[in-house]
Amino acid sequence: SRRHKLYREELNLTSPAAPLPLRPEASWLQFHLGINRDGLYPRSSPTVTRLLRDMQEFPTISADYSQDEKALLGACDCSQIVKPSGVHLKLVLRFQDFGKAMFKPMRQKREEETPEDFFYFVDFQRHNAEIAAFHLDRILDFRRVPPTVGRLINVTKEILEVTKNEVLQSVFFVSPASNVCFFAKCPYMCKTEYAVCGNPHLLEGSLSAFLPSLNLAPRLSIPNPWIRSYSFDGKEEWEVNPLYCNTVREIYPYSNSNRLLNIVDMAIFDFLIGNMDRHHYEMFTKFGDDGFLLHLDNARGFGRHSHDEISILAPLSQCCIIKRTTLLRLRLLAEPEYQLSDMMRESLLQDPLAPVLTEPHLLALDRRLQLILDAVGKCIDTFGEATVVANDTTEPQSPEGHRAELDT
Repeated sequence: SRRHKLYREELNLTSPAAPLPLRPEASWLQFHLGINRDGLYPRSSPTVTRLLRDMQEFPTISADYSQDEKALLGACDCSQIVKPSGVHLKLVLRFQDFGKAMFKPMRQKREEETPEDFFYFVDFQRHNAEIAAFHLDRILDFRRVPPTVGRLINVTKEILEVTKNEVLQSVFFVSPASNVCFFAKCPYMCKTEYAVCGNPHLLEGSLSAFLPSLNLAPRLSIPNPWIRSYSFDGKEEWEVNPLYCNTVREIYPYSNSNRLLNIVDMAIFDFLIGNMDRHHYEMFTKFGDDGFLLHLDNARGFGRHSHDEISILAPLSQCCIIKRTTLLRLRLLAEPEYQLSDMMRESLLQDPLAPVLTEPHLLALDRRLQLILDAVGKCIDTFGEATVVANDTTEPQSPEGHRAELDT
């Protein structure tokens, strides 16, 4: 710690920096200004393309723990924190133009599957899952995942040498293989055994753009009606009661808004990526009860390509409703010309860490898409299309639009 302080003084890093002007054309600002009631960004947004490039190329000017990582160290409501939590390490990296992104380091190699005996709440968080989830969300035309890009980070120059957090400085060490490593500092299992290491300094990770601050754009965090039991035994009501959706429909706001349809969208998205960890969802208060749901924290997706967790589709199979635009989009992505795996494969080639997903994960998307369409088909056979398929106003854009983006 003392040597680090001297190093900073030698480079004059402790001198107060001159205040930086806010540039109106900054990609982070333009991204925030582009958020509307339809999604986090418009279709074919040049701002998102620029933002992804800036997150990939801009040098970091500071690094720190995220707020929930800090909460583990002190005052917090730990009822929603599942132990052990030390294996989930993420950092906030700051850039010029007031840019800020969540960095999640590589914890698991792409070809590794989550062990089948792992519970979903102790699974690793995967950086490539965050990247792939952003691309899938965009292909589905949801636009509810913040822009996310992969990057090779020099953990020494871009984290250790720019952080002012002494706790973060203290968890860096050099491994026996001469690699620079660091680990989470929290009460549970936060030891060198759970560290992430560069090679010797470079480490893969995902960078997800921050949303506007809560002061500027307040958000609600709401428990998912289909939340899972976060214990080693016991089940939630929806897991044992096939008529559970009837209860949900009687509860505001699920009784008189499109909130339930948005929950079904989220369940479809989570089923495609294999994410069982959607205990809460967030939404901007500005857009009211009919606003879109944010699809945040997708790092526990893409863990097992060989297993399809049908229970994730419970909101769809129990409520038997789906937006018409969502259904049209899914049917289009099942066509040979626009096959989902092909669209994802092509889109993910844009990322600096390509290949982001292994081929078995890409093929699993096609298989799961067909299972979703089969579930919708059963609902239509039982209740009729007029009851199951809900009309909404926005026509889905052809995936060809995303191919046009790739060519620019």
